Amino acid sequence: MDSAPPTAPPPLGGESTQDTVPPSMERCQTGIEALDAILGGGIPRGNMVLVAGSVGTGKTTLALEFLIRGAERGERSLFLSVTEATAKLVQNVGSFEFFRTSLIEDGSLVLLDLSAVTAKLGFDRDELSHEDLDILLRTIRDLVHTLGVRRLVIDSITSLGYRIPRDEQLRDFLLRLGEILAEADCTSLIVSEVSSDPGRFSARGVEEAIVDGIILLRSTRRLGDILRVLQIVKMRGTPHSRALYVLELTPIGILLAPHLKGGRAVEE
Repeated sequence: MDSAPPTAPPPLGGESTQDTVPPSMERCQTGIEALDAILGGGIPRGNMVLVAGSVGTGKTTLALEFLIRGAERGERSLFLSVTEATAKLVQNVGSFEFFRTSLIEDGSLVLLDLSAVTAKLGFDRDELSHEDLDILLRTIRDLVHTLGVRRLVIDSITSLGYRIPRDEQLRDFLLRLGEILAEADCTSLIVSEVSSDPGRFSARGVEEAIVDGIILLRSTRRLGDILRVLQIVKMRGTPHSRALYVLELTPIGILLAPHLKGGRAVEE
């Protein structure tokens, strides 16, 4: 079980927002120490969180570490890949010093190609109908319940959205997905690919209004260097810092440090 959130303020400081949900609610610790501190102990259990950012900002890496750390804690973790082959994902997670192949071998960490899932369901086509989306949602629900999944990642909702032609269909899909995962106490990260334009968190502008939280990753330039930075834009159920943090991708995992003022956004 996750430990109770700390009673002291997050040590990394910064502007914070306060939600109305009691801070004693169960948290899903991401396993990224500084991120959990920013969130006052972790993501509120059952939240669906958008991880938004442009190319190369570390979205998939953050999502994979979230799953691996959960699998290490005995929480069944599921990665649904929309674009990247799972064989390549296994190579990527192998760069983490803390990753053990036994997590995949014993089923603690499950990697699935969503395209293979939809092909088996019989609708491997460019556009998904309302009936197709119903079947897909039931399949995800069954996977979560049958496997006992506590952490889920979809990478990316942007790529899946290309197959969902209308905004109202995408909105309905995400609303129902969020309900399914919340009922199962499954905490999820939904990856969103966006440009580095300020204020954009998804390709369609639909996703950010529905999710419980937004973790924004982008790039800034400071003193001639291009830095990855992370910001919690919103997170229902917990007070959190809205400050910028420099994000480093290392073999021991993601590291965060306060971002000094003076940087500016750069295009990818």
